[in-house]
Amino acid sequence: MSATLRIYQVAVPAPLYREFDYVASMSLTTGARVRVPFGRRELVGVVLGEVARSELPRGRLKPITQPLDASAILPPSILSLLRWAANYYHHPLGEVIHAALPVRLRQGRAPVAAGVKVWTLTPEGRAVDFQALKRAPAQKHMLEVLAEALDGLDQVQLARISPRSSAVLKALRAKGWVSSHQRELRPVMNGDKQLAPELNRGQKFAVSSLLAGLKGFHPFLLHGVTGSGKTEVYLSVIGEILAQGKQALVLVPEISLTPQLVGRFERRFRLPIAVLHSGLNEQERLNAWVKAAEGNAPIVLGTRSAVFTPLRNPGLIVVDEEHDASYKQQDGFRYSARDIAVMRAAREEIPIILGSATPSLESLKNARQETYTLIELPQRTGCAVMPDVRLLDMRRLKPSEGLSFPLREALTDRLKKNEQSILFLNRRGFSPVWMCYDCGWVAPCQRCDAQLTLHQKRNKLLCHHCGAEAKVIQRCPSCQGENLHPLGEGTERVEEALQKFFPQARIERIDRDSTARRGALEEKLRRVHEGEADILVGTQMLSKGHDFPNVTLVGILNADQGLYGTDFRSGERLFQLIMQVSGRAGRADKPGEVLIQTWHPEHPLFAALARHDFHGYAEYALSERREAGYPPYSHLALLRAESPAPGAAIEFLLAARTLAVRLSPAKDVQILSPLPAPMERRAGRYRAQMLVQSSRRAPLHDFLEQWVMQLSEAKFSKKTRWSLDVDPLDMY
Repeated sequence: MSATLRIYQVAVPAPLYREFDYVASMSLTTGARVRVPFGRRELVGVVLGEVARSELPRGRLKPITQPLDASAILPPSILSLLRWAANYYHHPLGEVIHAALPVRLRQGRAPVAAGVKVWTLTPEGRAVDFQALKRAPAQKHMLEVLAEALDGLDQVQLARISPRSSAVLKALRAKGWVSSHQRELRPVMNGDKQLAPELNRGQKFAVSSLLAGLKGFHPFLLHGVTGSGKTEVYLSVIGEILAQGKQALVLVPEISLTPQLVGRFERRFRLPIAVLHSGLNEQERLNAWVKAAEGNAPIVLGTRSAVFTPLRNPGLIVVDEEHDASYKQQDGFRYSARDIAVMRAAREEIPIILGSATPSLESLKNARQETYTLIELPQRTGCAVMPDVRLLDMRRLKPSEGLSFPLREALTDRLKKNEQSILFLNRRGFSPVWMCYDCGWVAPCQRCDAQLTLHQKRNKLLCHHCGAEAKVIQRCPSCQGENLHPLGEGTERVEEALQKFFPQARIERIDRDSTARRGALEEKLRRVHEGEADILVGTQMLSKGHDFPNVTLVGILNADQGLYGTDFRSGERLFQLIMQVSGRAGRADKPGEVLIQTWHPEHPLFAALARHDFHGYAEYALSERREAGYPPYSHLALLRAESPAPGAAIEFLLAARTLAVRLSPAKDVQILSPLPAPMERRAGRYRAQMLVQSSRRAPLHDFLEQWVMQLSEAKFSKKTRWSLDVDPLDMY
């Protein structure tokens, strides 16, 4: 083999805790992609650097098949961050890097953003009398929107306006009223900034405090009550970052929040915005990624995986709703986007703002220890005040279809006033149980330790855990009786009940089922904002970030759900969820009211909710955690195992525990006994888990590093699917 060949370490997407050595005759850049042979396959890997020698003889080293990039696709700062993440979460580096790249780059495609198709009105279209199109409201609305957009609108922007944008544009093009052209992506770093609204005293103090910390790494926790104007604070600070020619990365927990935030940013700044979330197609994601990496998008807005997006000139990171569990990836590479965002800000020496009306207890503890700077917005903007909260004692009230009389009375009052209401129930479907009233049999999932949920509109029984479907059983398989009925309420059933109680009301249901079609959520939210809906009923999709000025009533149904869950975080999540959805009421000049239906009105959690007392509840919850030795007063890792064979997962964990004990971990590293998962059988696989706990982070990670490496090489680990979850959020 020629002595001129160079040896390069390459990370490949394989579940192996090592890098692989290859040879090449040309010079390769660290962070560039290459095609390499890997067993019988050819994979796309990323060059980690050149090394002087390999553990393998040079004759056994395979050559790199093809270099894909002339320069680094991952800059040193991102590659270093990914190395840290792989070490912290004890996950193979190749899979971590793979997860951070857009799909088209994982496939070996060129990192080139395609031009954006932009739609504009033709001269014939501008001559149309829009008022004559009353019988074609979708076409009329599209023409009006395009008439105001002198530079045209791309398809992503138009899809936010109407879920039927493609069909509408096709019809308008056939009439010769619109045309499209390709617009090249180009840098625009200094757009026109519209006049910002006047900030109140609390917002001004928050902005001035944040601006004082814009140099270097500075973590802020912005705790503002719902409706306090946190987004306006973000915008004001981002405006200063943009004025310095730098980029801002804004993370949101859910796709549903992205369109309205993009709208806020577009109205405020005439600048390109790179949007990254799973609702886009692969070319749209690649376009956004390239715009951000090349510095052509001053603002990058996205969900969890956007935290890895390269920025040419990073200046600020914002994590909105920082408490939200959606920031934690729950399979594969199980990372927390919030925590990685904090580490990224520290490494790139830029400030980071973590914002929430209900901060996580971990972030609140960091603020109390002054690791983070706490900034509070205790009042709502304008003349809005916090809503009145009433606890409805369901032990004394007989509900009808899940709705108590006081709640139905309050809904009637809002309808008379032409005000809007929200009913929140964190359970989709018609009914969570399909039961025989003669013998008590309930329809089970054949693949999970769970009951099937009735979805009446689809006439199906569905499992919300594995997705299994079954026909609605009309004869009980246990007693052969036909007295089968739904038990309990889901959002479908509440929607049906509302139609019965209030036949004249316009009702919108917002949950995963009703918004599955692309653009459906945006269309529903548009109807709400334009006053075309009277009552909204939905799941936690309604709880986050939405600003409905005419909503004056929020009803919380089945508020006790999750109060006594097996996860020690159940109470915290329930408090955050109810406080967030309660915050949708009374956000403008009309007073708001929140009615919480509960069988446990004396519980401290509900008492704190009635007082809007987040800090009071947090003190109560932190004291419980301190006594029990749970996070944030300890650090956890959860080893999970699953197998189609009963008992195999437990057997694996027992062997893993024996191996762990042999490693002699530090005294304060506790290895608990393995247990079946709270839902042992899921999707036909039997699951078990084992908790590792320590009061100190360093010895825990020292132990995990040795343990995972030996587990990955142990023969017994090849028969069982397993994964390690560092800082687990769900103990399911």
